[in-house]
Amino acid sequence: MHVMHNPVSRLLTALQPGADIPLRLQLWNGMHHDLGLEPRVTVNVPSPGALRYFVPPSLDNLAEGYVNGHFDVEGLAADIVAAATGLAQVGVPGQGKFGRLFSTLSHDRAKDARAIAHHYDVSNDFYRLWLDEAMVYSCAYFPARTESLEQAQIAKLDHILNKLMLKPGERLLDIGCGWGALALRAAQKYGAQVVGITLSKNQHALACERVAQAGLGKQVEIRLQDYRDVDAREGRFDKITSIGMFEHVGLNHLEAYFSKINALLKDGGLVLNHGITSTDPGSGATPLGAASFIEKYVFPNGELPHISLALKDMQSAGLEALDVECLRRHYARTLACWSENYEQHSEAIRAMVSETTYRVWRIYLAGCAHAFAQNWVSLYQVLACKAGTSEALNPTPWSRAYMYA
Repeated sequence: MHVMHNPVSRLLTALQPGADIPLRLQLWNGMHHDLGLEPRVTVNVPSPGALRYFVPPSLDNLAEGYVNGHFDVEGLAADIVAAATGLAQVGVPGQGKFGRLFSTLSHDRAKDARAIAHHYDVSNDFYRLWLDEAMVYSCAYFPARTESLEQAQIAKLDHILNKLMLKPGERLLDIGCGWGALALRAAQKYGAQVVGITLSKNQHALACERVAQAGLGKQVEIRLQDYRDVDAREGRFDKITSIGMFEHVGLNHLEAYFSKINALLKDGGLVLNHGITSTDPGSGATPLGAASFIEKYVFPNGELPHISLALKDMQSAGLEALDVECLRRHYARTLACWSENYEQHSEAIRAMVSETTYRVWRIYLAGCAHAFAQNWVSLYQVLACKAGTSEALNPTPWSRAYMYA
């Protein structure tokens, strides 16, 4: 019995004295240890060997152990993430707020296509269970803080298209169009001619189906295409959107990415880039050792720039930032809604995917909600035009009021 308790003793000794973490360790021998006064989360440890994922209790180690079934956890996803974060904060001595999220990664068409397929081609039915009805998989916009997820996603689409001053007959390129929600909205409400591109076969198939069902085949074209392969000789665009896509571009390729957008944009045109950023000034960091879990299971080949790096590379590419809006709090709320939906449909999801996939996405959604709420990561919308001194290059009014009309 003394030998069996040694791993537990080492773990408890490693934690800082006085830590109040709402977590109970339920051991294989029937005994338990509470790490706080009111445990809301119970970790069922089936054997001494499972404790290796708690030493050190970094977010990487804890997530790895959970998603691979080495221990089970009872409790709400949000409470599980909060408890894991508390455990990592007190159990990883000397670790600063940030650890490296991704090493500097290489990017090419084949590798980027595989990364997109890994994340987005789980199945359309899987995403349908926890996204809104329009299946918008990006940060929603809650201007009154009382909107439902569905209302907030529509508000986000309109917020973007209003910022761009999209007009009937204008050509819009939507880079990373997802399941087509923004393309459909731009055509139906704003009368635009839209080209949407994606690298996900599942997204492409459903987006094309939705365009056909809406009778918008003459207004909306959905392509299975890399943004680097869009040819300006086919015609440049009045407006360009990139929503939740530049996270996949890579830190070393941002300037080339924005240069391609510049080449595809008409003089006097506008582009809106909406994407996740790091709050680490060095770009691409995450707190408390959550690095390899995200890279391995969720976003292979992804990199997050700091907003300063994104703006610098945008300027280097010949684009002038006109308006920069932080929507970090909006994404925390969006992810919390997704996580709640995921919990409510857990039985249906478990019947659809493997147990590992179920656990990966469960902890990922709740973990990201926590990360945005804690300002570990952020999200910005940047409106830009072609840089230059000519007034004709910048068509926006001198006041932001038009965005909210």
